[in-house]
Amino acid sequence: MCAKATASKMNEASVEDKLEALYSLQIIDSQIDKINFIKGELPMEVQDMEDEMAGLMTRKGNLDAELAEVEEGIADRQRIKEETKLLIQKLEKQQNSVKNNREFESISKEIELAKLEIELCEKKLKDFTEKKTSFKSRCDEVDSAIAGKEDELKVKQEELKVIESETDTELAKLKKESEEAKSLVDERLLSGYNRIRKTYRNGLAIVTIDRDSCGGCYAKIPPQKQLEIKQRKKVLVCENCGRIFVYSKEKEIEDLNKPVEEAPKVTRSRSKRARQD
Repeated sequence: MCAKATASKMNEASVEDKLEALYSLQIIDSQIDKINFIKGELPMEVQDMEDEMAGLMTRKGNLDAELAEVEEGIADRQRIKEETKLLIQKLEKQQNSVKNNREFESISKEIELAKLEIELCEKKLKDFTEKKTSFKSRCDEVDSAIAGKEDELKVKQEELKVIESETDTELAKLKKESEEAKSLVDERLLSGYNRIRKTYRNGLAIVTIDRDSCGGCYAKIPPQKQLEIKQRKKVLVCENCGRIFVYSKEKEIEDLNKPVEEAPKVTRSRSKRARQD
C-alpha cells in the first residue's frame, strides 16, 4: 500500500519536484563518494594483504606437514637401522655357535642382507636429511614473510579502523538518506541517474549552470537553453557530456541575492563630446 502511494505521489510530482529530488540525491551521493575517497584504496589493500596472508599461512601449513612427514621418515629409518644393527649382533653370536657349514652360510646371508638394509637406511637418511634442510629453509623464508606481512597488515588495519571509526556512522546515515531520496525519484529518471554516475569518475550525474557553462564538463550553454533550465518545466541534458541539468532552489536564491550590475555613468565631458559628434 505504501509503495503504491509512493508511486502515485511520484507520478503526480511536477518536473520541478523530480529535478529537486534528483539534485538532493546527488548531494547525498556526492558526500558518500567523498567519504569513500577519504578511505581510498585502503580497504582493498587490507583485503589483498589479508588474502596474501592467508596464502602464506596455507603454504606454511603445507610445508610444516611435509617437514613432519620427512622427520617421521628419518625417525622410522633410524629405528630400522638400530634394530638391524642389533639383529646383526645377534646373528654374529649365533654364527659362532653353528654346528655345520650350511647353518653358517645361511646366517652369513642374513647378515649380508641386514648390512644391505643398513646401507639402504643410510641412503634414505641422507635423502631425508637433504629434504629436511630444504623444507626448513623454505619454512624460515615463509616465517620471515609472514612476520613482515603481519606488521604491515597490522599498520594498515589500524589506519582503516581509525578511518572507519570516524566515517562509518556518517556513512550509514548518508546511505539511509540516499535510499530515502531514491524513493522520491521515479524509476526512469533514477535509472538514467545511476547510468550517468557510473560513466564519470567523480560520480556527477546532476549539475547546475556554472558561469554560463555545464557544471560537469564546462561546455558553454546557449542563453535560450539556460532559460529553459531555469523554468524547470522539462528534463534537459548537456549535449556534450549527457549530464542532467537542474536549476535548484538554492541556486535560484543565490542568483537573486547577486548584486545587480549598474550601467556605466556617462560623464559630462563624454556627453558633450557625443553631442558634438
